[in-house]
Amino acid sequence: MRDTRAMASTPADVKELPSAYEFVLDIPGLKYDDIKVQIEDENLLVITGERRRDDEKDKEDGKYNRIERWMGKFMRKFTLPDNANLDFITVVCRDGVLTVALEKLPLPEQKKPKTIEVKIA
Repeated sequence: MRDTRAMASTPADVKELPSAYEFVLDIPGLKYDDIKVQIEDENLLVITGERRRDDEKDKEDGKYNRIERWMGKFMRKFTLPDNANLDFITVVCRDGVLTVALEKLPLPEQKKPKTIEVKIA
């Protein structure tokens, strides 16, 4: 049984810190090897995962009368800011919370506009 609404609405927070961007997702019950974090097209953070039920063990233990916890796959995509440093990414999963942090690159210095004097002929 799959609840596609639950899979699509994996809660996430996106936080901008002075030196990094943080993406925090609630993924209770998932093991670290059930989660995949990728960068696509140089600016897209993609987080996927899957929660599975051990069907063989479940058959031995009896049958379910009610199933409310979602099982199945989820995917979340986030467009990254231009100054996200793709070379410095950390991913930590602790107590059902996945945290992906990307360091910030310094913003390029904005050039001052050049003023050209208009001469009257």
